[in-house]
Amino acid sequence: MLIAVRSVATYIAVSLYVLILGPPGMLLAILFKWKSLLYFIGHLGVRIAMLFSGIRFKVTGKEHVPLDRAAVYCSNHQSNIDPPILFDALHPRMHILYKHEIDQIPILARAFRMGGFIPVDRRNKEAAMRSIEAGAQSIRSGNSYLIFPEGTRSKTDDLLPFKKGGFVMAISAQAPIVPVAVTGGRASMQRGSFLIRPVTLDIRVGPPIETRGYVVEDRNRLIEIVRGEIERLVKETRAGG
Repeated sequence: MLIAVRSVATYIAVSLYVLILGPPGMLLAILFKWKSLLYFIGHLGVRIAMLFSGIRFKVTGKEHVPLDRAAVYCSNHQSNIDPPILFDALHPRMHILYKHEIDQIPILARAFRMGGFIPVDRRNKEAAMRSIEAGAQSIRSGNSYLIFPEGTRSKTDDLLPFKKGGFVMAISAQAPIVPVAVTGGRASMQRGSFLIRPVTLDIRVGPPIETRGYVVEDRNRLIEIVRGEIERLVKETRAGG
């Protein structure tokens, strides 16, 4: 019962936060070109959601985060709480490739676009490739991106097959890929359930994997390397290392 109450309170708090601060925040960002304001609002929103839901996180390997250069952060995907938590935990101005279905939420979608997030419609190959190229151009200009190459949430700790788009984006921009493993998300929010349980997520960051010298035809080899690193990080978490 308590979990249900906390979950409802979290949804209400976040919804009110978006509705109240979203429009004026976007207006100020447009008028004064304060993109940083949108990121401040985003991080604060995640922290409010964590406060109400009781979710916490710990990060191992934060020293591997290359804050001095743009990179593609590649993570496994367990639940709907993974994107906001990683957004807050990994990088002060993390951009995200997100499912285009979120564009159906007007205020949130508008904020995403203004913040430099890019929607990807995997059902439309041409549109998806345009999004990947837009992401590569953004990385070249200094922006880092978070991707979930499985494309959807895995029901187990085993990784699903990886989609290739994010790796093509990294190769096109010649940006390093930072492997990330997140565990605990499934215990917090099971697929098909609205309940959010208070857990501590374990986030592990591996050393960046360089893509200099790679060409698009090398994407499968790159995928194998990155996948192996994420699997290693997941195993470390299981072993408590």
